[in-house]
Amino acid sequence: MTLSKRKLGSQGLQVSMIGLGCMGMSQSYGPADEAESIATLHRALELGCTFLDTAEVYGPFINEELLGRALKGRRDQVTIATKFGFLIKNGKQAGTGRDSRPEHIREVVEASLRRLATDHIDLLYQHRVDPDVPMEEVAGAVGQLVTEGKVRFFGLSEAGAANIRRAHAVHPVSAVQSEYSLWERNLEPQIIPLLSELGIGLVPFAPLGRGFLAGDVKRAEDYPEGDFRRGDPRYQGANYDANVEAAAKVRDIAAGKGVKPGQVALAWLLHKGPDFGIDIVPIPGTKRRTYLEENVAAAAIKLGAAEMQALDAALAPGKVAGPRYNERVMGMIDR
Repeated sequence: MTLSKRKLGSQGLQVSMIGLGCMGMSQSYGPADEAESIATLHRALELGCTFLDTAEVYGPFINEELLGRALKGRRDQVTIATKFGFLIKNGKQAGTGRDSRPEHIREVVEASLRRLATDHIDLLYQHRVDPDVPMEEVAGAVGQLVTEGKVRFFGLSEAGAANIRRAHAVHPVSAVQSEYSLWERNLEPQIIPLLSELGIGLVPFAPLGRGFLAGDVKRAEDYPEGDFRRGDPRYQGANYDANVEAAAKVRDIAAGKGVKPGQVALAWLLHKGPDFGIDIVPIPGTKRRTYLEENVAAAAIKLGAAEMQALDAALAPGKVAGPRYNERVMGMIDR
């Protein structure tokens, strides 16, 4: 199958209805395998999964470089999203430090263009809101880069309602990228209604709950050193037990359809957009062709109203145990 397109925002950005999160190709989920990662990127293009998500901080830097190598001669086939905003010193992310000063945004974009071996970035996100830089300055700086043709569209990641409004008033925001899935519903009270009001698309990252909703999960301590899930509160102790129970409905519906639990979780997201009046384009991350193919196949899965309601109820807020990040990382979320 070849994926159809969905629109993000009102400025003309169209992307494949499922994207590919590339972070795990360079960090966070076990050792990297460049050959398989590049094969996965090439297979994504064959399947029409052409919305590729990266960031300068992934690595740092090496994820953008990987895409630059993998997409040589294929740049016109893809939509590339990357991000600025974290403070990087001596080649490493500097804790929770952020830097969205306009002059720094320009420096980051120029460096990202070199690493990606391209003359433009399709979608540029502020990775996290910088409390020390007014959002109007951030939006203005990106707007200037749009005028110069170095960036096509502007996005925000994990921004709160007030900052989304402030940014959009200066330069149109095409997409907000935030964690959203069956087991992380924090956007529903305020952010999703605002996106509908302003005509902004939603790009959910971690749409499979960092793998939890895919069904084949282990306790935090059973993952190797360096794997992000070792520190994920929802994979730990009693939280893990409660979340396995909550996710049982996903497994049950998947079994009844003869598909994978992760495919049901993605199908739920793809069905949600019309309910909210927004376009939703999830970006499940993988570095393996097998999982990519499973994720793309979720586009063909149909869920009835009763199945959607059952999933909503089983993983409603309050049914999922533990915060989505530890306290330090949660401190960077603009809510």
